[in-house]
Amino acid sequence: MAAVRQDVVEARRVVVKVGSSSLTTAAGGLDADRVDALVDVLAKARESHEVVLVSSGAIAAGLAPLGLDRRPRDLARQQAAASVGQGLLVARYTASFARHGVRVGQVLLTSDDVSRRTHYRNAYRTLDQLLSMGALPVVNENDTVATDEIRFGDNDRLAALVAHLVRADLLVLLSDVDGLYDGDPRTPGTRLVAEVRGPQDLAGISVGSAGRAGVGTGGMVTKVEAAAIATGAGVPVVLTSAAHAADALAGRAIGTYFHPTGKRSADRLLWLAHASTPRGSLRLDAGAVRAVTERHSSLLPAGVTAVEGGFTAGDPVDLLDEEGRPVARGLVNFDARELPRLLGRSTRDLAKELGPAYEREVVHRDDLVLLRG
Repeated sequence: MAAVRQDVVEARRVVVKVGSSSLTTAAGGLDADRVDALVDVLAKARESHEVVLVSSGAIAAGLAPLGLDRRPRDLARQQAAASVGQGLLVARYTASFARHGVRVGQVLLTSDDVSRRTHYRNAYRTLDQLLSMGALPVVNENDTVATDEIRFGDNDRLAALVAHLVRADLLVLLSDVDGLYDGDPRTPGTRLVAEVRGPQDLAGISVGSAGRAGVGTGGMVTKVEAAAIATGAGVPVVLTSAAHAADALAGRAIGTYFHPTGKRSADRLLWLAHASTPRGSLRLDAGAVRAVTERHSSLLPAGVTAVEGGFTAGDPVDLLDEEGRPVARGLVNFDARELPRLLGRSTRDLAKELGPAYEREVVHRDDLVLLRG
């Protein structure tokens, strides 16, 4: 009898991510049979798991209806395709899950939605409420409005972060390849990597940079990166093909299993580190670098020596050491135009001169994540 992965069998809440190539044709357009096959598996899985689906396919589904023969490179046409395709994708899921008496709820996210404290809480509450009411959330990046600055970039990373957001017990990444290989799986002699316990197990393994079907943005490299994000947050990962989804969710030893490398946490700062693009930077003196990285203190105006970028209050910014190397990222409390006159000064002096609103941190420690050290 084949070995069973106990973590998978015991998982209460599972995030499943499926790529465009597993749902659509290479020319664009949804493949109804593929969608139905996946839905049948997920409906069965709901007998023992709560399921959140992170689904690619919106842009790919919109290509054929708009007369596009390939995924456009420019953002405006990608957004147009997503606008058409997202409706088709959710309608297809709604109809297919209805065969099993399951309701679906669409949740569209941008990285901006979940880097900020209140938005993060709202996203968690929405997803948790959908699950508690028996609905199956279908999550996708909000491609129709996301700009280059607030995009996740690929749904593999989004899935890893959603797994962290909803406090999932397992992440399953489904694609057109049945696992991680130590080379191109089409080359004779390559070997399936059955388990990954840490970075040392990936040494010497070459992963590609593009999917085979040509309609998605990811490849094996994005899946390995997503697995690192999830496992670093204490969430185990199974990587396999959509054709093996049922076996993967049943706990059978299929595909590649990534063991957790970090501890579980409800900390939203994982999103800040992996899902935000800095809008500017702050240069710190040596004392401020030590305070932030060693004592985990808030950043005060006295420790900032220079400001770069056109950010506004609430935006993510990188904190740089004296050599210009990023040491942390945080959500800034002031606009870029306000900060120059505050630099190097104590909050007490600023409050006396400018008012009590200026007696606060430039970046609060609760809105700050270390990038190294």
